[in-house]
Amino acid sequence: MLPMLSSDPKDKGSAIACAVSAHRDESTARRALSAGDSGHYSRAIPFPQGVAKVVTLAELQNCNAWGRALQTKCQDHRYYEIVEETLQNDFEHHYLLLEDSSGNVRAIQPVFFVRQNLVEGVPGKVRSIVDGIRKILPHFLTMRVLMVGCGAGTGDLAACDEKDESWTADALRASLRSFARQNKASLVVLKDFPATYRSALKTFLLSDYARIPSMPMTRLPLRFENWDEYFRTLSKATRKDLRRKFRKAGSAPKIEMEVVTDIAPFVDEIYPLYLAVHERSLLKFETLTKDYFLAVAKRMPERARFFIWRQSGKIVAFSFCLVCGDAIYDECIGLDYSVALDLHLYFYTLREIISWALQQRLKYYYSNPLNYEPKLHLDCELVPLDLYVRHTSVLLNPIFRRVIKYLGPTRHDPILKRFSNADQL
Repeated sequence: MLPMLSSDPKDKGSAIACAVSAHRDESTARRALSAGDSGHYSRAIPFPQGVAKVVTLAELQNCNAWGRALQTKCQDHRYYEIVEETLQNDFEHHYLLLEDSSGNVRAIQPVFFVRQNLVEGVPGKVRSIVDGIRKILPHFLTMRVLMVGCGAGTGDLAACDEKDESWTADALRASLRSFARQNKASLVVLKDFPATYRSALKTFLLSDYARIPSMPMTRLPLRFENWDEYFRTLSKATRKDLRRKFRKAGSAPKIEMEVVTDIAPFVDEIYPLYLAVHERSLLKFETLTKDYFLAVAKRMPERARFFIWRQSGKIVAFSFCLVCGDAIYDECIGLDYSVALDLHLYFYTLREIISWALQQRLKYYYSNPLNYEPKLHLDCELVPLDLYVRHTSVLLNPIFRRVIKYLGPTRHDPILKRFSNADQL
């Protein structure tokens, strides 16, 4: 457990160092506002328990509390820095430095602004109607949104001490709407927060936020000695189907796997494979870049694992994973579709990753949202992720809270209902 920030003199010094640049920029912003420059915003947002100071990544470089804020998370502060520096999406990144009334930094919460399509996950007639309207009104049902969390991953409360997560949630609940309104955002969204945060985030439900399920991750408990033992636990129909798929790959020229931490020598080959899979996805939020993969490999080498499969010397598939504690997180996959479908490379690569994880004595395999049908047959369980959503208008929010539940992405995927723990969504 991390020590309380307020109990360590060095952390109080860190709070002072963090605050100096924030106060300096707050004064600059106020002068700009008094001069009528609407492109700036207030840099400090007071709330009953303290103050939220809006800072940039550059202002956090000498702030010790920044490294502590996400220290226990798989996607720690280094990951958030990589996302801001390498993703080319239209994200406006900021960080809320949350101080208590004594001036101690209790959390540094990453946030970002983005223009969001509210019907991204809605298929069928509703989507067709909206697409028709957008031929006349291109921005219909798109809004500027203040997102809390990560642009390329799940969300976390970035408390400097895990015991302060409830305090952090209260501080965010008290300051986010003001910050959003200052920046002309119509919605506040806590993006993809694991269900383990539901207790801490209950304060948002008491403040007229709607909680709706986001597309969940999946998890496979690795309580087996090897792949064969796991394979024997699957249904007869699944085993028969997988044997057929593996025979197809086995009859082709040999496929060889390599696991590396440095992707630089291969990035030009693997990146088109990532894009090929990404472009086929029905739901897209962020697009990763070559620089993203290079930065993760360089700055998080103890966690980054790149699985590469070659056939006749040519890379035909790769998977990027993060290994944290006793778990492996399968972040994204790339496939050469000239052979991938015929050889069932998705299932082939999945077998190899699970086998490797079992050899490493890891206890859990996590995979990202979407493509749920094969995961259902492989006996994976859902890992619920939540969206907490609120309209910044007091008048419109009661209506919006009712409507947004019908736009939730999980309502339109019938496979999810077949998972044994679907009720947890």
